[in-house]
Parts: sequence; C-alpha cells; structure tokens
Amino acid sequence: MKNYFLQCLVFCAGLTVIPMIPAFLLTPASASSEHTGELVFTEFTEPATAETAETALSTDTSEPVENLPECYRVRCTETGEILNVPVRDYLIGAVGAEMPVSFAPEALKAQVVAAHTYAERQRLLSAARGDEADFSDDPAQFQAFLTDEQMRERWGDSYAANYAILSAAVDAVGGELLTYENEPIIAAFHAMSGGKTESAVNVWGNDVAYLRSVDSAADTEAPGFEESVDFTPEEVMEKLTAAHVGLTIGGDASEWFGTPIVSEAGTVLELPAGDGIFTGQELRSIFGLRSADFTVSYAEGKFTFTTHGYGHSVGMSQYGANAMALAGSDYRDILAYYYPGTQLTQ
Repeated sequence: MKNYFLQCLVFCAGLTVIPMIPAFLLTPASASSEHTGELVFTEFTEPATAETAETALSTDTSEPVENLPECYRVRCTETGEILNVPVRDYLIGAVGAEMPVSFAPEALKAQVVAAHTYAERQRLLSAARGDEADFSDDPAQFQAFLTDEQMRERWGDSYAANYAILSAAVDAVGGELLTYENEPIIAAFHAMSGGKTESAVNVWGNDVAYLRSVDSAADTEAPGFEESVDFTPEEVMEKLTAAHVGLTIGGDASEWFGTPIVSEAGTVLELPAGDGIFTGQELRSIFGLRSADFTVSYAEGKFTFTTHGYGHSVGMSQYGANAMALAGSDYRDILAYYYPGTQLTQ
C-alpha cells in the first residue's frame, strides 16, 4: 500500500478555512486504525492546519471498503447533541449544502458520490480514534450539512421541488464510493478553478496520485470567476506584520511585493513581501481571498488583489462538473476526469 508521507507546506498559524482548508482530508483507517449570490459553496476539502494536512494526506491500510453504516453520527455544533442521521438523509443534506440544486443532474450525482466518499473516509478515521461522533455539521471543519428543518428554512416554497431533485440524485448513486487501492479517496472539491485544477502537492505539500492538475477551462466562464478586492497600504502592512512577526516592510509601497513563483495551474506558490516570503495559501488566508490564484498590483494609493476561481482548486471543480454534465457527460465521466486513476465501487 502506498503511503503519501511528504512534508506539508507551512501554513500560517490557525488556518481553518482556505476560505478554508477542508477537514475532509482525513486519513481513513480501516476498522483497525486511523461558495456568491445564491451559490453558496462550503469548501470542506482541506485540512485545518499543516499538522492536520500531513495526517490527512497519508494513508496506510490495505483493507477494502465494506460494511457501510445505516446512519452517520453527526454532532450538532449548536447543541452538542450527536444525531444519528440515516445515510440517505445525510447525503441529501450534504449535497444541498455544498452544490446549487439548479446544477445538472449528472453534476449533482457526482457531488453525491464525493460527499459519500468523504463521509466514509471521515467515519473510518473517527472510528479508529474512538470518537463519539463521525463528524460534526461545522462547515469550517467538516463537510457542510443541512437538516431537513434547515433545508425548509433555506428554500421556503422551493423545498419540495429541491428535495425531490436531491432525492433522485442520491437514490441513483447513493451506494457508490470513489476508491483508490481499496480506500475511500480524498474527494477534494471546490467551486471553480482558475482554468486548471491544481495538484495537491502545490496546495498542501503532499503528492496524491489522483489529485493532479487537469484542464477545467469552462470555469473561466463561471459567474464570479474573476473578482478584485482593495486594501490600503496601512491595512496591508498591518495584516502582513501580524502574520509574520519580525517582518520588515517599508519604503515605496509599490515595491512591497516582489515577483511571485506561480504553478502551471496559476496558484501562487511563493510571493516575497518586505524581507519575508509568503505562500499563496498564507496570503489567501491573511487577506480573505477567494483563491490562491491571484495577482496583486498597486496604483492610486491602494493595493488590488485580483483572484481567479473560487476555492483551493484541488480535485473536482463544481462548475466544471456542471459544464461537463451540460455537454453530455455522465457522473462517471466527471468523477473519472477530476479524480484520475480512481475506481467507482458499490
């Protein structure tokens, strides 16, 4: 069984979401071990810290996926209560929270499989640790999930129609999982890439065989693909020096940032600032950027960060999946494309 033990990127302290690093990146163990407008995406797919990332992106078990549960134990963050949620209900609530119901049926099916794969991977890890719950409903730490009551509140008069759409998708593929070498995969997903998805090694510092960069050109046509946000020099100075204690930065503001090192997919890997060097993921967190695929410019007394895409860009692009579905691809094609080398199992 292959292990993915590579050194993780040093993320800034306290990263929780990239917008945020997902918690779905969890090391599964067998039974013996281990988002604009109406389109609100919760990016569960990144580890919360560098330490979590190293654990999340490593795996060492040869036992096949089997004995799927009837319910998931979901801790309610509001009350602390552990809910026993039937798997079907959980998948409906997870997909309802993670992808617009207006997306094409085959894209919704692909999201169901990704959601189910995440849940199984996390359940195995939690079981190995002896946790009371498999995961919680906290979208900053785990995959997002809506209860039936929350879906009714969110959708109002559209509840019945939306629920029927999600139910059909879950019933069509709810028993299927994505695996690699007999384990549930790290089913990372994001709203939209910068035109190419990113390799896990360039985001989390760990090489994962099935999380490679692939073309996702349709993302460039997605709403909100390019967004800009401005900061004053005082704001930039405050944020950078707070993140890097001892950082020296001064002189002409137009020279505060140096020349970035950028991946082929567009992710900023390193960017000099003052006498320090920041990773793109650090800067994404520091400035609350939509992605680490960005440029920064200075003019008329302000810094402008322009981002492309939304999310960490690893794994399945949700807008890309929808574009493939609209072009005639089914969910199997979508999953095989964004997670190359994986197997679809029941």
